[in-house]
Amino acid sequence: MEFYDFSAVKMDGQSVSMADYKGKVVVVVNTASRCGFTPQFAGLEQLYKTYKDQGFEILGFPCNQFAGQDAGTNSEIEAFCQLNYGVTFTMFEKIKVNGKAADPLFQFLKSEAKGTLGSSIKWNFTKFLIDRSGHVVCRFASADEPEKMVDAIEKLL
Repeated sequence: MEFYDFSAVKMDGQSVSMADYKGKVVVVVNTASRCGFTPQFAGLEQLYKTYKDQGFEILGFPCNQFAGQDAGTNSEIEAFCQLNYGVTFTMFEKIKVNGKAADPLFQFLKSEAKGTLGSSIKWNFTKFLIDRSGHVVCRFASADEPEKMVDAIEKLL
């Protein structure tokens, strides 16, 4: 399996193949609307605006597995992100990232780039960087501000 073998459902209900992102540098991030790291939406959006014309994408996946910090519906989450942070990068429907019901994409990402405590995702806003060939290059922790990814992103662009 590789990154391009997976698909996900966008907030509008449309299924999207990760193969649609072939040739692009991609950041996949699990998000939450009511988390201490939620302000990272602003940094992620800034990265997206800065690099999107160079073949860069951010794919946001809301998750409610960490202290119930994204309990809203998909439409409530989408509205929150747009209203409070002006998010224009692609947001997908809420998923699970850990456990037996973890989304297959996140199972793959975790197996390709383990964190400091193994493959499990510790918290919201864990970020995976994928190169133009679909290889998972590295994983950034929740506490890593989006700006910390700039050098790695620029090397891949």
